[in-house]
Amino acid sequence: MSTRRDFVKKTVVASVGITTAPKVVFGKSIMNTDGKLRLAFIGVGLRGTNHLNNALLRKDVDITAICDVDPKRIEIALGLINKAGFKKPQVFDKGDNDYLNLLESKEVDAVIISTPWLWHTRMAVDAMKAGKFTGLEVSAANTLEECWDLVNTHEQTGSHLMILENVCYRRDVLAVLNMVKQNVFGELLHFTCGYKHDLRFVKLNDGKSAYGKGVEFGDKGISESKWRTQHSLLRNADVYPTHGLGPIALMADINHGNRFLSLTSHATKAVGLHKYIVENGGEDHPNAKLKWKQGDVITSTIETANGESIIVTHDVNSPRPYSLGFQVQGSQGITEFDYHTRRIFVEGVSEGHGWEEMDSWLKKYDHPLWKKYGEYAADSGHGGMDFFVMNSFVESAKQNIAPPMDAYDAAAWSAVTPLSELSIENNGEPQDFPDFTRGMWIKRKPYNWMKDNF
Repeated sequence: MSTRRDFVKKTVVASVGITTAPKVVFGKSIMNTDGKLRLAFIGVGLRGTNHLNNALLRKDVDITAICDVDPKRIEIALGLINKAGFKKPQVFDKGDNDYLNLLESKEVDAVIISTPWLWHTRMAVDAMKAGKFTGLEVSAANTLEECWDLVNTHEQTGSHLMILENVCYRRDVLAVLNMVKQNVFGELLHFTCGYKHDLRFVKLNDGKSAYGKGVEFGDKGISESKWRTQHSLLRNADVYPTHGLGPIALMADINHGNRFLSLTSHATKAVGLHKYIVENGGEDHPNAKLKWKQGDVITSTIETANGESIIVTHDVNSPRPYSLGFQVQGSQGITEFDYHTRRIFVEGVSEGHGWEEMDSWLKKYDHPLWKKYGEYAADSGHGGMDFFVMNSFVESAKQNIAPPMDAYDAAAWSAVTPLSELSIENNGEPQDFPDFTRGMWIKRKPYNWMKDNF
C-alpha cells in the first residue's frame, strides 16, 4: 500500500489547483524556472514544524530558508530537512529581526509565518512588502489597526496573504458546508461556534514538573507558555476566534455577499488559572498572587448584513473536553456537530421531532477532496486538515493567485479580538465591524469550495 509521502511526491496532488473565485485575479508567476516553489519558514516551533513536515512531503517545493530565535528549534528543523533529503536551507537565527534578512533573499518565493501572536501582523506586512506570497497562522492580528495593516498592505503591494485556518478543511466542516451550499437547511438564520479547549497545562508549564502540572510562564515557561499566557494576564478578550468563526464565515459567505456588522461581548470572572496554580504550585507560589484579566468564558454575538446571528465562545481556562461547538440553524433544519456529537434535524426528512444521527448525512455530502485524498491526508496533523491547508497554500502560491482565505478574511475574523475587548470594557456595548472590503463585499462572489480541487 502506498504511503502518503509516495502519493504526494508522485502526484503533487495531481496538480489539482485551488478553489478560486469566479473572478480570479492572476499574477505573474513568482516561482523559479524549475517549477518549484521556494518556501521559507519564519518560526519553526511546534506549529511551524508541523507545516514544515507537510511541505517536506512535496516534490514541487524547495525549503530555502528557515528562521527562529530558538537554536533548539533550528536544530530540530534542520534535522527534519536533512532526513527528508532536502538541501540545507539558509538559517536566520540572529535575533528577533533577522527575519527581515530572510525576506530580502531572492531565493524565497513564499513564506509561512508561525510565530507568537504579537509578531504575526508585522511579519506578514514585511513579507508582503518584500513581494512574498504569505501564509499566516491564526490569529492574524491583535488590533483593528493591525487588521487594516494586512488589508492595506495587500492592496498596496499586490502580494497575497492566506490565513492558515486549518479547521476550514476539517472533514465534517466541509461536509456541512456542502450541505449549506445545497440548501439542506434552507435560509440560514443562526450559528454557534467557538474555541473551548482546556489549555491550562499549555499556559502553565515550566518543563520541569510532570507534564501538565507546571505553574510557570514567560521567561520560566516552555513553548507557548513563554508568550501565550501573558495575553490572559493583560487582556479580557476573545483572543483566539478563528478556529470556530472561520468555518462559519465560509458558510455565511462573509466578505462575499455578506459581512459582519456588529458585535457584543461579555466575560465571566477569571478563576481557572488561579485555581490551577494553587492546586499544582500551592497558595504561596508567586503566580498564585496574580490577578488574571481574561474571563474564563467569553461570549460574543455577531450580527451579519444578511440578518444572521453568530454566537462565538472562548473558553480555555476551564476543565473541559475539546469542542468547537458548531451549530447551523436554517429555516428548514438544524445541525449540531463536533467530535463529541453529530446530530441533525431536517423538516420533512427527519422523522418526528427528534434528532437523528448524521453519519449518513456526512457520508452523502462528504467533500470531493476528502473522498479523493482523505486516505493520504490522515496522518498529516489535526486529523488530516493540515494536508489540505498546506496544499491550498502551495498551489495558490505557485500560480500567484488569490487564496481561498485571503487578507480580507484574516482581518474580519481576527477583528473579533479587539472588538470583544472594547465591548467587554464597556459593559457589552455593541461594536461596529469595519468593512475591510470597502464595500466590495456586495460584489465579491463566494469561492466555489465544492469543486474537486483547491
